[in-house]
Amino acid sequence: MYRWILTFGLLSVAALAQTMPDRDYGRSMVVTPNGIVATSYVGASEAGARVLEQGGSAVDAGIAANAVLGVTEPMMNGMGGDLFAIYWDAKTGKLYGLNASGWAPKGLTIEHLRGKGITEMPQQGIDAVTVPGAVAGWEKLHGRFGKLPWAQVFKPAIAFARDGYAVPEVIHAYWEDAAPWLAKDAESQRVYLPGGKAPETGQMFRNPELVNTLTILANKGASAFYKGAIAQAILKTSGELGGTMTAEDLGEYSAEWVEPISTTYREWKVYELPPNGDGMAALEMLNIMEQSQPAEGGPASTAELHKRIEAMKLAYADVKAYDGDPRFGKIPVEELISKAFAAKRAKMIDPTKANCSIAPGALSQSDTTYLSVIDRDGNILSLIQSNYEAFGSGVTVRGMGFVLHDRGGLFSLDAKSPNALAGRKRPFHTIIPAFMEHGTQHIGFGIMGGMNQPLAHAQFVSNVVDYGMNIQAALEQARFTVRGKLGCNIVIESRVPAEVRDELSRMGHELHVTKSYSTAMGRGQAVLNDTEKKVHFGASDPRADGAAVGEMRE
Repeated sequence: MYRWILTFGLLSVAALAQTMPDRDYGRSMVVTPNGIVATSYVGASEAGARVLEQGGSAVDAGIAANAVLGVTEPMMNGMGGDLFAIYWDAKTGKLYGLNASGWAPKGLTIEHLRGKGITEMPQQGIDAVTVPGAVAGWEKLHGRFGKLPWAQVFKPAIAFARDGYAVPEVIHAYWEDAAPWLAKDAESQRVYLPGGKAPETGQMFRNPELVNTLTILANKGASAFYKGAIAQAILKTSGELGGTMTAEDLGEYSAEWVEPISTTYREWKVYELPPNGDGMAALEMLNIMEQSQPAEGGPASTAELHKRIEAMKLAYADVKAYDGDPRFGKIPVEELISKAFAAKRAKMIDPTKANCSIAPGALSQSDTTYLSVIDRDGNILSLIQSNYEAFGSGVTVRGMGFVLHDRGGLFSLDAKSPNALAGRKRPFHTIIPAFMEHGTQHIGFGIMGGMNQPLAHAQFVSNVVDYGMNIQAALEQARFTVRGKLGCNIVIESRVPAEVRDELSRMGHELHVTKSYSTAMGRGQAVLNDTEKKVHFGASDPRADGAAVGEMRE
């Protein structure tokens, strides 16, 4: 009898196992007809979802979530940084692009720095600071697509700064790494290193100065940042440190609506923003990858990874050579993202060997946060915002509780470069939001992390288009990235099979293997609107502390 019961039980388990779905990714997507907010910190996602529940738009929720992230991920982003966004209007099908990257102060020039004995663009300190564009970006987005009052969307961030929050794992690690950087500025040390060190995981952190700053911003609007009390604090801080920022540099700045650029990838249309960002590198990389069919072995096969790596090198060499601020010179965007140019570049890929020295093609003539939001009407906000490196310049605005970014560090001091430093010029930018669509499916997505972003975008798109992955699986799939000087040095996750890594090494790729889910690969978010099913999907990268959170409706 016992043997019969055991046999029956084992057969039942076997039958159950055959009906249970297996999968190669960990999290399920969030699936709902309502809105979704996906960010790298759960509290920010929840705050954005609550704003949606109050009748807010995707933009209202995005600004609220972004402001919370400025409190809870202060090394990544905040009002002292820059912002880019893509917004898709579900009713009209129109796509809008916003460039809220700030310009260099008029007095911050190559000659000024050389006069101080500086021969390379500073990566920290006041001379790396350009005008922060994030607040101007919030104002532009809210003025066009916001539904709730401006002050209301900042209430969650004010509460987090006032009441504090428990520091999560990944944020603690970033904070700890940046502690020596923060210690160089007395105000940064006072605000962000309580007790002389970074907060531990689970430790409550409060920022009372930032409560006051956010309250001023909520009550007075963006003008307080560029012309009012916050502006005065920025100018005082810059002056004390020998910076060049003036009241005119701040007060005359404005974010700019721009037309997204695009390419098709196997019938999907993929959109990025034009220069001064490097979104065109993602589009060129996809065009090069499209010259051959997807590898049968899957996205983690030797053939597919080799193709992606080599396509990345070609695209990155081009963007480094030709990108800059289009207001200061013509950037050959159309040619760089053309299929004809990609076909020529793809011929340089040897399917059996890594190319360690890539020259830009001949023409015929950091640290960051990303979030995506979809509201109940299906409108999508794809937004990225950054201080550049951890805690930006390392300079905290006196009495205001936020750091200034160091985006100026991406300028070149080579006067012949399209990215040469000049007053009122915007630097080359690595932060890029993205959007893709095919038929009834519309996806807002982004994957942060400095120069990692274009190649991570291309990997995500290929995972969805070539291998039929849903947006969560596509985010979780093992990735590679590049670190340091462009060449054969590749950072790759250990989830890529050892035999594949060995084969890539034999081909000449110099691999640095990380843990299974490495933050070096960037931390991504994605939302999808399926207009036929009338349902929305959300996904969040397990490489961060965040989640995709759905709106609750009574």
